[in-house]
Amino acid sequence: MSNSVETAVQLADLSATTLLRFATAGSVDDGKSTLVGRLLHDSKSVLTDQLEAVEAASLKRGQEAPDLALLTDGLRAEREQGITIDVAYRYFATPRRRFILADTPGHVQYTRNMVTGASTADLAVVLVDARNGVIEQTRRHAAVAALLRVPHVVLAVNKMDLVAYEEKVFAKIAEEFTAYASELGVPEITAIPISALAGDNVVEPSANMDWYGGPTVLEHLETVPVSHDLTSCHARLPVQYVIRPQTAELPDYRGYAGQIAAGTFRVGEPVTVLPSGRTSKIAGIDLLGESVDIAWTPQSVTLLLEDDIDISRGDLIVPSGDAPVTTQDVEATVCHVADQPLTVGQRVLLKHTTRTVKAIVKEIPSRLTLDDLSQHPSPGQLVANDIGRVKVRTAEPLALDSYADSRRTGSFLLIDPADGTTLAAGMAGESFATAKALNTVGDEAGWDF
Repeated sequence: MSNSVETAVQLADLSATTLLRFATAGSVDDGKSTLVGRLLHDSKSVLTDQLEAVEAASLKRGQEAPDLALLTDGLRAEREQGITIDVAYRYFATPRRRFILADTPGHVQYTRNMVTGASTADLAVVLVDARNGVIEQTRRHAAVAALLRVPHVVLAVNKMDLVAYEEKVFAKIAEEFTAYASELGVPEITAIPISALAGDNVVEPSANMDWYGGPTVLEHLETVPVSHDLTSCHARLPVQYVIRPQTAELPDYRGYAGQIAAGTFRVGEPVTVLPSGRTSKIAGIDLLGESVDIAWTPQSVTLLLEDDIDISRGDLIVPSGDAPVTTQDVEATVCHVADQPLTVGQRVLLKHTTRTVKAIVKEIPSRLTLDDLSQHPSPGQLVANDIGRVKVRTAEPLALDSYADSRRTGSFLLIDPADGTTLAAGMAGESFATAKALNTVGDEAGWDF
């Protein structure tokens, strides 16, 4: 078989594999970057020139063996300090699955970066140093994963070589973490004892831990059930652009283009346009220049309706029998990501899918302490990396789903109208999947729309 034909076959096989998005998290020096580097290296996902660069950098630092952490710590400040500062994205594949990996920082001051990296993840790998066990930052990362509704969490108990590969050390940590994460509502937790530096149970099974009979990290990543089938979810099409060519060939064409956020749309289906509430039926669906009878997420399509109604960018097209309630009062959990604080009475922009509206922060009922899930009532403001409950009043109605129902249409951004800085990432509805959801306090006050 020629090289070109072989490559084409490999690409065809690769396109048929599923995609897993996952994020790594852990405290400083727990070995996240080393684990990621080991995954890439041992799964043969590192290019020769990348490995040579790492070997050269390691020699310059006086290390005899290549420091695999350098495969992900790309910023100069990261390499100098030996810590991860920004989210590092890596793409790799095995014959069984494709992966998008987000290596997130471990320090408390970079909690906002973890929120960014884990917001789209199907799985989170939380590392723990076997010598230290479950610490405050471990609980913080578990809580963030629960807040973001990450469906699968892997507890990787690292540096087992430094505790003589003792089973009882692993068992104690796994029991404590599983109890905490389960209380938060994390649906699936898998604990794996590893040594990222030595390669134990990362890609290959460890000969030093014959008492462990579970999967390696890579094996679990390759086999964990992940469903990207959003076709059965609430159908939603945020309108990005209205297409009106007004040419001789298409004098009356009026299409509403956008990417289907969730669900399925069919020709002939009754639909409602929000926030106006006007109704019509789908007359046609254009996909890649062709007319189709059905389209589903995440396809980018153009819908044609039977009636000429006023629709513009930011409107939401939904099935008439499954429309979310529109509201101007948004209550949500937010992670504050900006350096300047978010305060009660502050005027902001709220961006939800393709719609951006003026809003005001009416109340900050509580700030969440992630290490023990206690709440600080009425803090008055949120600063960088804070997570808290907010009540926001918008100038126009919004059609928000609960974040628990849809991570895409249940999320939003708060933006500074002065310079466009992103202030906070919001998740509409309850905080956690269990009774741990926060109870907000206080009455609305201040300027009203």
